This record gives sequence, C-alpha cells and structure tokens, in this order.
Amino acid sequence: MSSISKAPQDFGFGEDEVMLRDVAHRFLDARLPTDKLRRLVAERPETVYDGGATAPWDKALWSEIVELGWTGLAIDQEQGGADISLVGIAGIVEEVGRYALPSPLIPTLSASMMLRAAGTEAANRIMTQIASEGTPTGLAITNARGSWEPGDAPLTAVADGDGLILSGSAYFVQDAFKVDVLLVSAKLGNKLLLCGVRTDAKGVHLKQDHIHDLTRDQASVHFDEVRIEPEAIISRDAASVFQATWPRLMVLIAADLCGAAEWLLQTTVEYAKERVQFDRPIGFFQAVKHPLVNAMMKIDEARSLVYHACAELDAGSENAVTAAHMAKSSASDAAAFISDRSIQLHGGIGFTWEHALHIYFKRNMHNQALMGDGVYHRQKLADLVIGPISVI
Repeated sequence: MSSISKAPQDFGFGEDEVMLRDVAHRFLDARLPTDKLRRLVAERPETVYDGGATAPWDKALWSEIVELGWTGLAIDQEQGGADISLVGIAGIVEEVGRYALPSPLIPTLSASMMLRAAGTEAANRIMTQIASEGTPTGLAITNARGSWEPGDAPLTAVADGDGLILSGSAYFVQDAFKVDVLLVSAKLGNKLLLCGVRTDAKGVHLKQDHIHDLTRDQASVHFDEVRIEPEAIISRDAASVFQATWPRLMVLIAADLCGAAEWLLQTTVEYAKERVQFDRPIGFFQAVKHPLVNAMMKIDEARSLVYHACAELDAGSENAVTAAHMAKSSASDAAAFISDRSIQLHGGIGFTWEHALHIYFKRNMHNQALMGDGVYHRQKLADLVIGPISVI
C-alpha cells in the first residue's frame, strides 16, 4: 500500500462543491421537512409491514430532482451529465441521508458509475437516458447469499443468435419498484457479462422483500428466460467494471450514513436541551452529555474518511480502495452508535411511531449492512494491509 496520497488537502471540496451541497440542503429542507417525511412513510404503521407493501415516495419531488440534474451528476457531459467530482456527489448524498429521502437517486447514481466504468456504446445510451430523462436505474448483481464478488453472479446467460437468454434470480435489489432499468450480471461460460434490462420486460418478475427501512424498497428479481438483444449487452468484462466501481458505491452508502447520523445527533442534542428532569435539562448530566460527545467524534471521523476516500478516488490514487473500506467501516459504526443512543436518550418518545427517530434508525441499520458492515470492511482492510490469513 502506497503511503503517498494524491488527494488535495481540502479533499477537493471547493466553492462549487459547497454550492451544490448548500443547494441540496435548502431544496430538501423546503420540500421534505421531517413532518412531511413521517406522514409519507410512517403515517399508518398498521400497513407498513403487511408483507406486500412497497415504500411510498413522492414522484413529484423526484421530477424536481431530475430537473435539478441530480440524476446526471456522475455522467460525462458528452452524455448530457454534469460530470461532478465524487467529492461533490458525496456532499449531495450526505444531504439525502440527512433528510432520509425516499427515492431511487442512490441506485441511479450507483448504476451511472458502473455504466461510466463500462464506457461502451450500450452504456452511453443508458447514461444519456438517465441524464436527459431522469430514467431511474438500479443494480441487480447480488446472489441469494448477498455476495458482491464478481464470480458469484446471480444469473446465467445462454447465447441465442446475437443476443442472450437470461435465467435465474437477483436478490437484495435496492428500490426495485422505483426503477425502470436494471443492470444485471450474468455468467456466460467463463465470462461475466453486464446487461441492461427493463423491469417491465417479458419474463421479469419482482418480489417485494420484508425489510424494516421505511424509506426504500428491496426485492428479489426473477428472470424467466428473458431475451436480451445485442445492443443491451453493456460489457463482456463485467469483473473489471465491478472492480472499478465498488469503492465508489461504498462511499455513496457511507455518505448517506453520515447524513442520517448527523440528523440523529442534532435532533438528540436539541431534545437534551429542552427535556427537563430533576429541575435541569437532561443535557446537563454526564450520562447524556458524554455519549453525545462520543457520537459527535465518531461522526466527524466517519465524515472525514468519506471525503478522504472520495478525494483519493477522484485523484486515481493507489490508496483509494483502502480509503473506501475505511470510510464504510467507520460510517457503519458511527451510524449504529448514534442510532442506539438517540433512541435511548429520547426515552419513551423515542420508541413511538409519532416521532421520526425510528425512520432514521431503520435507514441506518439497513445501510450499515448494505455492502458489508464495519466488521466486514475491517476484514477486507486487514487483507489489504497485512495479507490474507492462511489457515494451517
């Protein structure tokens, strides 16, 4: 591992990035205040876990997001995108987490990064649709065990003339009911392919998962001999595409975790100033004060690591993969810590549906496990730094 970083000292977070983040903050603050979010996703708790409900989302708000150009943030200008640095994108995604935005934005950004890494004509066509039309796009590349390893592709492909026939099932597909296009990975002999498939294509069936995160959907997607035309084959070397994209996907999730964790921290601090026990605000007591300070330090550490990883990736540094694992590990742990403490320090109200705490708690728990929790990424870091441990 190289000890020399190519990243700038300020992470590349300049005036443009600050402006983008501030615009996102003001926009979401006006369009998705906490009371509106709670009414949207948690107004009727008796219907949330009925086994078949999908997470509600504001499609009018999504249209405004498309108009702002957020769907094209990670896309080249030649395809109609904004070509924003990963540091700038992370700033917006952190605000998305801060407001627990229910939308297909993060899956679409993730898919855009994968398409950009592919760089083929088929990839460019989909990126143009995403940038110009705001076509929500997601990833269906995980098998039943939840493995992200390229060799564990969930689908098999059979050649059919110039095209393919896809069969099998992809699992843990994020916001599957919100997206129109899925990027799917499939094995063709010893090759790993990446293809674009519409969710309404013949032979594609979605089955909603039962998850606790109220701000997103998750589904298994079943492919029953789905015909793929040659122009829908995005890459015949998907393993290289995945390797180039994984670190970027990690930091997107980590940025979302930091934003949601910051909301929980600030909300709990304000509550500790207002709630009075024994004639004093509860924030006066060390048993409340110290956990909040610890949470603040953990979140600041995680945020620093997220932007460091983004800067390393933007600079093409040899340290980028290591930095991405560090960011996801730290953000997962920080979000889990403040999620637990915010519920605890709010007392009885923290356990109720009438408060928004549980929305952020559940989003953080989902994101904590997505693409691996802190322990998983520390294992990966150990492999990178000291090498895999051989079992004798």
